[in-house]
Amino acid sequence: MIRKAVGAIVFQGDRCLIVHKTNINTVNGKHRIKGEWDFIKGGIEESDRNTKETLLRELYEETGSREYKVIKEFEEKIHFSFPDHIKEKIGFEKQETTMFLVEFLGNADSLTPKDQEIDSIKLIEFDQVGEMLTHQDTKEFFKEWIEKQTKK
Repeated sequence: MIRKAVGAIVFQGDRCLIVHKTNINTVNGKHRIKGEWDFIKGGIEESDRNTKETLLRELYEETGSREYKVIKEFEEKIHFSFPDHIKEKIGFEKQETTMFLVEFLGNADSLTPKDQEIDSIKLIEFDQVGEMLTHQDTKEFFKEWIEKQTKK
């Protein structure tokens, strides 16, 4: 079974917003994980009307801010398989993440997670993002996006 999710490359000026996740949602509630640096991402819930609504909900839950401008939805998606020890806990084998480009319009000092998944939020220089991200598929997505930007 494939979990549908959304995520975003969130930027402000020449910096990119990343979050440190310490919990993931499972069929039985939150599950503690070894910390992972990632873009804001989250699963689509039945109550969400569309991917943009899911994205805005996730942005608020993971940063406590609603001060975002959605620039575009990427055609490319991130696909990955969950590790065996996570599959049974979350009830999904794979994830397909619809990614967006989003501008953060607020004050970075006001960012505070509203859920128990995130323990840290950082705005970092774009050239540091690839080093900080935990997951290879996300690193590759970001690297490809950066390469396209430099060719423009």
